[in-house]
Amino acid sequence: MNVVDLFSGCGGLALGFKWAGCNTLLASDVDENCEKTYTHNFPNVPFLKGDLRTITTKQIKNQISDSVDMVIGGPPCQGFSLANKNRNKVKDDPRNELFYEFVRVVTDLQPKAFVMENVRGLLSMQKGKVIQLMKEEFENAGLGYQVDFKVLLASDYGVPQNRQRVIMMGIRKDLDVKPEFPTKTYAKPITVWEAISDLPQIQASEGEEKMSYESEPQNTYQELMRKSSASVFNHVAMRHTKRLIERFKVIKAGQSLAHVPQQHAAVKRGKPTEKSKIVFSQNNQRLHADKPAPTIAASFQSNFIHPYLNRNFTAREGARMQSFPDDFVFQGMRTKMSWEKGLSQYQQIGNAVPPLMGYAIASKIMDLLNGSETILEKQQLFKQAEAIG
Repeated sequence: MNVVDLFSGCGGLALGFKWAGCNTLLASDVDENCEKTYTHNFPNVPFLKGDLRTITTKQIKNQISDSVDMVIGGPPCQGFSLANKNRNKVKDDPRNELFYEFVRVVTDLQPKAFVMENVRGLLSMQKGKVIQLMKEEFENAGLGYQVDFKVLLASDYGVPQNRQRVIMMGIRKDLDVKPEFPTKTYAKPITVWEAISDLPQIQASEGEEKMSYESEPQNTYQELMRKSSASVFNHVAMRHTKRLIERFKVIKAGQSLAHVPQQHAAVKRGKPTEKSKIVFSQNNQRLHADKPAPTIAASFQSNFIHPYLNRNFTAREGARMQSFPDDFVFQGMRTKMSWEKGLSQYQQIGNAVPPLMGYAIASKIMDLLNGSETILEKQQLFKQAEAIG
């Protein structure tokens, strides 16, 4: 199955589809560091860096030589959160354009199927009207698609994380196949400690971009993550002040900045002698070792604390909790200052679709499409028999 990967990010969804046997013909994203990471890990896949609004279908077709079976991706949909009562206003909002560009490419390429990933909040936007509008757009795209959507939980597919995402799937109407979603494959979720316990146990400020393993894999998940890698990459712990480390020491599993004594509370920016009155309950949250992680968001570098060590997670530990294997190396800066361009390694990881979740989706849709090809072959044989008769 040949795939075009739009709004690709660093390549989490594409990696899952690759594991399922798909061939990515082309990827595209606007971020320069995502391009660096993607091309490092998929060196044979052409990459169009740029805003999809400026990339024509002709440019896409010029980069590919084979027919396209699937278009996949996760277009940003922030504009749809506006409380617009007028459908045309919803469609005309400039921030919605990226979704319509995704629809445009699907319409022009007419793949057998498409997969669109987005945040769960999409379902509640304008009391469900937004998701229905999106569904209708795909139903009327070109030859039209049979479309369905569902919230999938990443931990159901072997990802050590309780991440929920809306997956919208469409199959071209002429194939006469209804979309179906993968069933739960893991009865018992993988925990944080099962995901990362074999990685070098470094302290704050320690670690290197390339390190040796210090222990053997301790479970099948770690064996999978280490299958093709002889080294650990992107495993560098952030530098923390002594004051921050002392705060971490008093935070127990499941607790966060909101639970620390006053002497360890956050201070106002620029006024270190005054305590801040703004406290985010997820900041500095120490994760339970024996449970899956909460959603690993783009901000996870400061959200979460290691289950046992007094520091935040490294990029590699975050990648493990997203199910990126150890030979998938992230490029660009580890963390990002506000004036720097491009997404950091942490942001790339947090924004990605977990590859194991992508694998489950790809495997299911490939089964559906392979079945549809058999149906089409039978229909063609029947027509040939009728013509002969």
